[in-house]
Order: sequence, then structure tokens, then C-alpha cells
Amino acid sequence: MSDQHPATVAVIGAGVTGLTLAHLLDRQGIPVRVYEAQSRPGGAMHTSREQGFLVEHGPNSAQETTPLLRQLFVGLGIDDQFEYASPASKNRYVVRGGKLHAVPLGPPALLGTRLFSGAAKLRLLAEPFVRRSDPDQDEDLAHFVTRRLGREFLDYAIDPFVSGVFAGLPEKLSVRSAFPRLWELEQEYGSLIKGAVLGARARRKRQEQSKQSAQSFSFKEGLQTLIDALARSLGDKVQTGVPLRAVRKTAAGYTLELANRAEAVPAASVALTMPAHGYEQLELGFECDAARQALAKIYYPPVAVVFCGYRRNPLDHALEGFGFLVPRRENRQILGSLWNSSLFSGRAPEGGLALTVFVGGSRQPENALWPEDKLMDTVAAELKELLGLQPRPDHQVVFRWPRAIPQYQVGHRQLMAAVEACEARHPGLYLGGNFRGGISVADCVKSAHALADKVAGDLRGRGALAG
Repeated sequence: MSDQHPATVAVIGAGVTGLTLAHLLDRQGIPVRVYEAQSRPGGAMHTSREQGFLVEHGPNSAQETTPLLRQLFVGLGIDDQFEYASPASKNRYVVRGGKLHAVPLGPPALLGTRLFSGAAKLRLLAEPFVRRSDPDQDEDLAHFVTRRLGREFLDYAIDPFVSGVFAGLPEKLSVRSAFPRLWELEQEYGSLIKGAVLGARARRKRQEQSKQSAQSFSFKEGLQTLIDALARSLGDKVQTGVPLRAVRKTAAGYTLELANRAEAVPAASVALTMPAHGYEQLELGFECDAARQALAKIYYPPVAVVFCGYRRNPLDHALEGFGFLVPRRENRQILGSLWNSSLFSGRAPEGGLALTVFVGGSRQPENALWPEDKLMDTVAAELKELLGLQPRPDHQVVFRWPRAIPQYQVGHRQLMAAVEACEARHPGLYLGGNFRGGISVADCVKSAHALADKVAGDLRGRGALAG
């Protein structure tokens, strides 16, 4: 397919959402072409092999919360490279008082843990009797959790969890937008505890897993396996290094003005799957100002990823677990650490150790921007104090994401309403990406499926496709 035979659908952005969308449309026989501004597809999902270590530059794992994931992997022929995290991944730790405490996995463990005080545990007994909130109120997560579970659970359970998922702050995030299932449990069952039990039945019927119980996974050669397979399935329909400058409407649909292209590229539909800040420099040849202003309000905090590899484990014991998270009340300089070589095979040389430390986020954005030597020194000092790791890593590398993860803050639903109004005003234009519908890999795949169905249905409704 060449530009003389224009794509019916132009997908802008070759991240997980854009590539999955294009793959699904292509499988339906809908002509598609993907344009990516960067020199490689995948966005933040990037894996490399360095000095015997497998290094993830962005996300290190994903969760199997939907059967759509496995269906995608089978269709791409990469199911045999799929790998669940080891059983040790169930062991997750939170720092309290400078020491690592295991996150309790059930009622007996909760009763015995020192992560929470006796008063905090007793406070849970009142949770089923707390009134549900006004459904029209856009409540922040900190207020929601304090109201239902108490301050200590906010400080030592939810705050570190939020820093691990969003690199965000509970008092800024909207519970309804960022953690919709929590909001739904309260509204539907009046209690998180009752809802967790009764809601599990509904999930089983949908063949879905909650994010709390879903298994983590990756691939033997890292998450880029998925990106490579999607790009391979599309072949020359994916073009990199071509930033989008403008989108304009025509009688037949739209035209794209791309960097390094003298002629505009026509398309019946355009699916923009880039980050919200990608619209800052994009010219739209039609009225969509409210949506642009809304997208400009979505905050992406900076995050630094520091990989540490040891050819021989310097500890006198194995690190058996997913890793640890640091609550804000602990006043440390890192957000947490992921223990790569404990989770998946081949992450370090035999007998070695590999872990990743995350710095910055909404909590300490300035830390992510420190000079590289200061980042490495800080990480080394924190790992020494918390894990007893004395020597410096044999291989240490820093990756920076100046705008890492979109924050679904209070008011996010109103921002998305402006996006929806723009789409309604301009049929054939779709604004997607992980600022909408969830930030996880599974969320992006689910969003791509829903968008593929909508795009195909709209094209047929407009008579742009046969059948």
C-alpha cells in the first residue's frame, strides 16, 4: 500500500494503543497506516540487552486483567514467549520506620502484620458502615480512603501504591477517574470490603481479574516483544520519524501534514493516540479549542528510572519478591524498587541480581531532574540503607521520562467531556491514548479494542467501507 492509495484510517502514535488499534483494524481488512514521531515504535515501552542484563527503559511488567491480552498474543504468535512473574512476586513490601514490611495478603496476615497498628486494623471493622459518597461529587483518593479506611491505611497502603502505579499523589487524583473500580464498589455495594467479595463473582463471569489479584507478566526478552510483534504484523504500514504537524478536514474526511512530506496525506478517519501534551504543537484546521485546553491541563510528572545490575548477588540471601514501595511519610528520596531478577528469568547473569529504582514523580519531581551522578549516588545510598547492598552496581544506567504518566486528577471527567464533544463535532476524528481509559498495558489494549470497533462501525455507517 502506498500514499497514492491512501489509508482509510491514519493512526497517529505507535505506542501500545496505536499499534494495537492498527493491528485490529488491519485484521478486519480496513486499510490503515501508522505515523510515529519518534525513530522507533513503542513509546515508553523499550527493552535492551546490556552487559548480560535485560533492561527495561519504561514499564517492567504488566498485569493480565483481561482475556483480550492473551488473545492478542496468540494472534501475534508470541504466546510461547509469554512469562508469568515467579511465585515470589506475591511478596510485596512497604517501608515503615526504615524497614521493609510484607504487604499482608489476607485477613490472617493482616492481623499479624506490623505494617499497620492495632488501631488501624480495628478501624477496618467500621468500613462497611461508612456512608457512600454523593455520586455527583468528584472526590480525591486521599479523602476517599481516609473516610472509608482511616489515615494510616492512606499513609502506608494507598500512598505508596499510588506512587508505584501513577507516580502520583492521592490528594490530587480523582478516585472515580484514576481508580474507577473503587468508586464503583462503594456506589454499588456501599462498602469496599463487601464489594471486593461480591464483585469477584461479576469479574469471573467476564473472565476478568482485579488489578489486585491479576498475575503480572512479561516476555522472555522483555515487553518490547509485544511492540516488535505488533510492528511486524503491520510491516511497512508503520512509519517512524514522521511528526504530525497538522490535521485538516476535507469533504472526504481529513488530510495530514507530516514532517518531511511535501504533500498532504488523505484519510477517511484519523485516530490520534499520542500523549495529551502532543497536542501542544499540533495545528488543527477546525474548531476544537475546548478539547485542546482540556488536554493541556493533564499533568505528566517527570520520573527517572535507575537500573542496577550486579553480576554476582552481593547479598547473603536472595531478594524474593516483587520489590518495595516507599510511603511519603518515610521522607526518603526514592519512590520504590522493583526486583527484576526475582520476577522473571534472564534478567541478570546466572547468580546475579537486577533491580530497578524509580525516582521523582508528583511527590518529588525535582529529584527526577538531578544530574546523573547524584541520582546514582542517591539510589546507591538508599539501597544500602534499606537492603544492605554495600557495593556499587556493576552496571548502572539512568533513563529519564520528563513527562512520564498522565495524572487523572480531580476534574478529569470534565476534561474528557471536552474531548468527547470535539469527537462528536468532527466524525471520523478520534482522540485516544493512556490519558483516557486507564494507563496500564491492559487498559491500553482494552481501549484499542473498543476504539477499533467504533472506528469500523463509524466507517461503515458513513459508507466508507463495504459491508
